[in-house]
Amino acid sequence: MHSDWRNSRAFGAALLLFVITTPLLADDWPQWLGPQRDSVWRETGIVEKFPTGGPPVRWRTPVGSGYAGPAVAQGRVYLMDRQLAKGASNPSDPFKQGIIPGTERILCLDETTGKILWQHEYDCPYTMSYPAGPRATPLVHDGKVYTLGGEGDLFCLDAKDGKVVWSRALKKDYGIPTPLWGFAGCPLLDGNRLICLVGGSNSTAVAFDKDDGKEIWRSLTAKEPGYCSPALFTAGGKRQLIIWHPESVNSLNPETGEVYWSEPSKIRSGMTIATPRKMDDLLYLTCFYNGSMALHLDAAKPAETLLWQSKKVSETDTDALHCTMSTPFLEDGYIYGVCSYGQLRCLKADTGERLWETLTATTPDDKKMRWANAFLVKNGDRFFLFNEKGDLIIAKLTPKAYEEISRAHLLDPTNTLPGREVVWSHPAFADRCVFARNDKEIICVNLAQ
Repeated sequence: MHSDWRNSRAFGAALLLFVITTPLLADDWPQWLGPQRDSVWRETGIVEKFPTGGPPVRWRTPVGSGYAGPAVAQGRVYLMDRQLAKGASNPSDPFKQGIIPGTERILCLDETTGKILWQHEYDCPYTMSYPAGPRATPLVHDGKVYTLGGEGDLFCLDAKDGKVVWSRALKKDYGIPTPLWGFAGCPLLDGNRLICLVGGSNSTAVAFDKDDGKEIWRSLTAKEPGYCSPALFTAGGKRQLIIWHPESVNSLNPETGEVYWSEPSKIRSGMTIATPRKMDDLLYLTCFYNGSMALHLDAAKPAETLLWQSKKVSETDTDALHCTMSTPFLEDGYIYGVCSYGQLRCLKADTGERLWETLTATTPDDKKMRWANAFLVKNGDRFFLFNEKGDLIIAKLTPKAYEEISRAHLLDPTNTLPGREVVWSHPAFADRCVFARNDKEIICVNLAQ
């Protein structure tokens, strides 16, 4: 009896030590939309509700302006920002274009402390509309970090010390102008290919060798490239690279750039922005004016047919879903996303029928607001929504309703170019924390249970 008690006590102590010292699953967020590029945060041990006063801020680090979200990998945070030259300023009219002197920076921070470990800065006069800063989230892989600046400066840097491995100047190399709102498509890594939205004749999409920057293939021609990040899916027995530019949706062989199929898609003002999403055999795309398009992907070969699309080309008189910059989320036959004036909506995926909408997640006082925005990330059975006011929201999204669980204010909106103060930068979720930035600072906030 005494021996059994001792053995039980020893076993209990060993079990407790195992529980204390065994880490829960922790993930990096090394690129746009996370590890699998699907806006799913798979970590466990995350807070159910925010404590009174909000979740604890681990650190704050001053940075410059920009729309690019952070990437987190191997204990480091990577971010891009914009530094105006002395005496320079952005125009009061964000659509006014000129030459604004300044630099872009690639920053590497310690994930634990927020200390800047290294930076790479280069001259970069801006010519684009909405010139706050870079747009594309860095991509970190195998000891290298890949970045694309707002004026088309493509870099591969050593992730440890920031030394340049190779670089390309897309405007010069391909004889193309800066898109109206800058180079914004986040590069996609597939094998040894870094696939980028570029622009121009037969070079709207280009694959570069990830190790030396040499061109592997180029494909597609469009008057303007748009701003949509490349996406990679498997359908019809083939891996298909989806490139959506303002003239068509295209499926390519990612290894060669060969076009499998193209679906015409004349998009007003070139606003192909939101990343295409796939669910089963459905490919879904959405934009500000033209609204939604759903394609049925053939099960036997790389091919598609148009399933349904929005009938209204409007920013206010909308049907289905007219997203501006927020990538929607598809799950269990339904689509969740933010429409043109901040309406968070739920649609039936097979028809586009709207089931509900709410402004609670995006705008103050439930008032419609042009381009009002929130970024959606799934974690377990709920979503984390980061809206343009700097609020992080925990909510459940179901076909029945939007159910808000908890809300905390993380960052003050600082970008005034839209005519109001906003935060238009996608956060990163890694190591049970959220990493978010505005035009003045980046913060790390603890979300551990």
